[in-house]
Amino acid sequence: MEITVGMKHTVERVVTPDLCTKHTNPDAPGILSTPSMIGVMEGACAAAVAPALEPGVTTVGTAVNIRHLAATVEGQTITCEAELIEVDRRRLTFSVVVTNDKGVKIGEGTHERFVFVPKK
Repeated sequence: MEITVGMKHTVERVVTPDLCTKHTNPDAPGILSTPSMIGVMEGACAAAVAPALEPGVTTVGTAVNIRHLAATVEGQTITCEAELIEVDRRRLTFSVVVTNDKGVKIGEGTHERFVFVPKK
């Protein structure tokens, strides 16, 4: 299998306490934190191309350009859709969108990953 523009992956996650702002600040509300949302986005992007990688090869995140648009409370489900929109040798650019279970877009942007081939 080859890495090609258009590869997609969708991830659904329940917003659990460890993904919330109160995980790092006990006084904060129980809402999805921006770093956690970005982590879900990165995971979806990595999973989109994983089937096309040779054994031992992986991708690593190199850039994020993300907007967190709306709060999502603990217990809600989020859905992240990642699509590969550009391939430049080993640099991969993805479009990512996250919505909550009410259909509200809560995050969007682009994420770049680099195909990492370990030296033998």
